[in-house]
Amino acid sequence: MATPLDLYRTNREELIALVLRQREQLADLEQRLARQEADLATLRTTISQLTERVGALLAAVDPSLGDEPAGHPSGMPGLKPLKRRAPPAAPPPPRKRRGRGYGRPRMRPTARQVHAATHCLHCHVPLRGGTLRRTREVIELVPARVDVTEHQYLERRCPQCGGRWLPGPELAGMVVGQGRLGVGLLSLIAVLREELRLPIAGIQRYLAAVHGLALSGGAVVGALHTVAQRAAAVVAGIREGIRASPVLHADETGWREDGTNGYVWTFSTEEARVFVRGSRERAVLEEVVGPAYAGVLVSDFYAAYTGYEGRHQYCWAHLLRDVDELVAQHPADAAVRGWAASLHALYGRATAFDHADPTVRRRQRQAYERELGVLCAPFCGREPAPQRVLGERMTKHLSALFVFVEDPAVPATNNAAERSLRHLVTCRKISGGTRSPAGTATKLTLASLFGTWRLQGLEPLAQCRSLLANPQL
Repeated sequence: MATPLDLYRTNREELIALVLRQREQLADLEQRLARQEADLATLRTTISQLTERVGALLAAVDPSLGDEPAGHPSGMPGLKPLKRRAPPAAPPPPRKRRGRGYGRPRMRPTARQVHAATHCLHCHVPLRGGTLRRTREVIELVPARVDVTEHQYLERRCPQCGGRWLPGPELAGMVVGQGRLGVGLLSLIAVLREELRLPIAGIQRYLAAVHGLALSGGAVVGALHTVAQRAAAVVAGIREGIRASPVLHADETGWREDGTNGYVWTFSTEEARVFVRGSRERAVLEEVVGPAYAGVLVSDFYAAYTGYEGRHQYCWAHLLRDVDELVAQHPADAAVRGWAASLHALYGRATAFDHADPTVRRRQRQAYERELGVLCAPFCGREPAPQRVLGERMTKHLSALFVFVEDPAVPATNNAAERSLRHLVTCRKISGGTRSPAGTATKLTLASLFGTWRLQGLEPLAQCRSLLANPQL
């Protein structure tokens, strides 16, 4: 190993020799760089030709792929694909015969009614006893009428000291505050509204027809506000809990409030869901997630998420949907079809990969990132290439596309957030949104509460009764 040169004590001849050696090294590096750039250009051309050949082979296997005219594009990459008529499906296979012992389970009878003949139909002789030959189960609902209890509070006077004594309400666990609706009725109204998505008028008709209870629309809305107020502390705890989750899914959808457009964001984990309303800017994400979040955020490619500085996994379902839409826009382009097939194959290998060693998983993630970079490199910066937009997007976010390979707890798609929003989107289509900030706050609080119970497999009516009878302070 050569001894390092002391530049402060060396003479002129040694410095000149050093400069000459560095010039030779720079010239050698420049020549090597030129050769590598030429090799890179050759590789890009080869990749482009190979993807075109893959597309041609796919067209040879399925000639219908190249028969459709290009026409006008049906949409831009990044938009949801249009619904297309599905090809005729093959006849379903014959249904497998079920094994024995799968009949309807019998319930525990609450009453029994014995049917027996009292006299012989021929001799008219009285009959007694008998042998049980068959049973028949009949299930019926008993109309539960409303139970109204008037609590009377008597003031009594002590004959000895003359003191007057009036007992307190002593209705804890039966009603909430000074309200007149019991916790069971409040819970039922909340379940009808949030779980069954009934409108206010529908809840009124149900209570009147089944229970004989006439409530005004304002009373029903007030009941929902009461449940939401009691649940505020629980939802705040859920919101703090998601910040400690190792994986957090985020998505947003439109929500109108008093005719004004806005957005509802969902932040969900495996056991919790939280909904908040705001703009579609990144500030909502930063407010809910917080600056100290150390987990992995899973999202689509919306601009509010692309500036997120923490660990990130982008949704492959959205990405491959855009790739398929690009193929639909250029059905006769063999290079596009081949490129799309290569991406699908890469994703399939990445999702199938499994190894117990974290070091191996990390190396495999890096290998997939390099492979995807090689697939996208020939089309980045080429203006006429159809793959340019998606290729540059994948190249830009390359480090956030294969996090699921290194960390098995991270999913490759954002389907959890999509499922989280589905219930709220259905409610929006029924009601069109909310009419006031208070109504929005109540709706999103109940959606967070019942959505979390739904994820945890808890029975909402029983949980709501327990919450109102035993509030979380």
